[in-house]
Amino acid sequence: MATGPNIALVNVDGDIDVVSACPLRARLDALMDDGCRRIILDVTHVGFLDSAGVATILSAARRIRSLGGLLSLTNASPAVYRSLAVACLVDYIPTSLASQRRDVPQLSPASRMRSHTTILVDPSRMDSARERLRRIVGAELSPDASFDMVLACGEAIGNAVDHACSEGITVTVESYDDRVVAKVVDCGCGYELAADEEPVSERGTEERGRGIKLMRLLVDLVEIERRKDACGTVVTLVKLV
Repeated sequence: MATGPNIALVNVDGDIDVVSACPLRARLDALMDDGCRRIILDVTHVGFLDSAGVATILSAARRIRSLGGLLSLTNASPAVYRSLAVACLVDYIPTSLASQRRDVPQLSPASRMRSHTTILVDPSRMDSARERLRRIVGAELSPDASFDMVLACGEAIGNAVDHACSEGITVTVESYDDRVVAKVVDCGCGYELAADEEPVSERGTEERGRGIKLMRLLVDLVEIERRKDACGTVVTLVKLV
């Protein structure tokens, strides 16, 4: 299980049934009790979901929403997806099928930018930056999509503060008809990673590697490149509308 300040990726090993539902519920409750407000259940290895499993997931989803958070499922098999669909839960609990990934087309030169905002991040007041981001992206995205976009930006900002520089971090948000784009720019030594490349955890970089993996779960596209105008890194996050 990978965790961050407000997010957890929970790998579920095996079917979720009347026997395994109780331990899973205890696990999810413990995360929420510890302050986690975004839980992603990776159900790659779940082939069966009975009524007890559905009830457990629904209960956790309702509780975390009441706390201002969100629970979703990723890598669901057709059988698991169907169980949730029959229970009319796929609209309430965001669920992605195994190997399902939205293609992000290149932004057309003819695309009209609807809004453009740049925020200077104060490392001692990152909560203020996140609150401004909530207001900006919340006007463009659904509540669930906005929640994930802000979390992804928070991970990128956290990486910049921890590994790059304590000053000079900016977040620029651009909105278009089909997407919202956020660019987190720092003034560190520079870092880059191909879109299909896995971050390599080295001593002292585990947080960065984990943060990149979480960002990729939260948004539709993550690009990490060295700045061309100065020293530093640009992390581009794209969320389709």
